[in-house]
Amino acid sequence: LEFDLATNLVGQPLVRQQVMKGVREFLENPNPLKPLVMSFHGSTGTGKTYVSSMLVRYLFQRGMQSPYVHHFSPIVHFPHAEQIEQYKESLKRWIQGNLTSCGRSAFLFDEMDKMHPGLIDVIIPFLGPSWVVYGTNYRKAIFIFISNAGGEQINNVTLALWYARKDREEISLQDLEPAISKAVFENPQSGFWKSGIINEHLIDFVVPFLPLKHYHVKQCVISELLQQGLEVHPGVVQEVADSIPYFPEEEKLFSSTGCKTVASRISFFF
Repeated sequence: LEFDLATNLVGQPLVRQQVMKGVREFLENPNPLKPLVMSFHGSTGTGKTYVSSMLVRYLFQRGMQSPYVHHFSPIVHFPHAEQIEQYKESLKRWIQGNLTSCGRSAFLFDEMDKMHPGLIDVIIPFLGPSWVVYGTNYRKAIFIFISNAGGEQINNVTLALWYARKDREEISLQDLEPAISKAVFENPQSGFWKSGIINEHLIDFVVPFLPLKHYHVKQCVISELLQQGLEVHPGVVQEVADSIPYFPEEEKLFSSTGCKTVASRISFFF
C-alpha cells in the first residue's frame, strides 16, 4: 500500500503520510480501543475515491467487491429527507448486522457534503471506545468519510501560501485544519453539522487532498496512457494537460477538476 501510494498517487504527500500512519498503527494493534475513522476532504479529482478504493484493495481480497466492504452514497441510499428516521433505523441495523458477521468490515460514506444533517449520528455508538455495542464487538472496523466539503477552503489556503512563497510540498496539516473544520464541521449544509461525531472527537484522521498543479496533471495523463496500453507521446501529454481548466484565472496554477477528466480527454486523441 505504501509503495502504491508513493508511486501512483499524484501530488498528495499529506495523504500518504496520514493514511499510512493511521492504517499502520491500527493494523499493528491486536486490540484497538476503537475503530479506525478517517475523513477525506478535497475538491473533485484530487484522489479521495482513488485512495479509499486502493486502501480497500490491500485490506480485502476482493477489494470494493468484497462482501465485507460497504459503500454508501446519500443520493443512492438516502435520497429523501422526509424518510430520515427510516434511514437511521436501517443504517444502524445494516452496520450492526455486518459487524456481527465480520468485525473487520469497512464502511465508506461517500459525498458526506450531501448527507442529510443528523443521519450520520446514528452510527456514533459504533465509532467510540466502548467494548461491545448492541452485543457486537466492533473495534476492528474501518470507517471512511469522503467529502468535497472543505475543498474550496483547502484550495484557498494552498493558494494563499503559494503567494506567501511557501512551497506546496511544505504545507502541513496544521496549516489546513482550521479551514477544513470551519467549512465541514460548522456548516449547516454539511452531513457533519452539529454532529456528535465531531463533538466527541471520534474522527482519528482528517486527511486533506491538495489541489493539483499542471505537472501533476501531466503525471496523471502519463499514468492513464500506460494503463490504457497507449503510447506516451509528449505532445499528447502536453495537449491533454493544457486542455484542463486551471485557477486562478491569471496564474493558472491549479487544476479546477484535478485529474477527474483526464481519461475522457485522452479519448479525443485516439
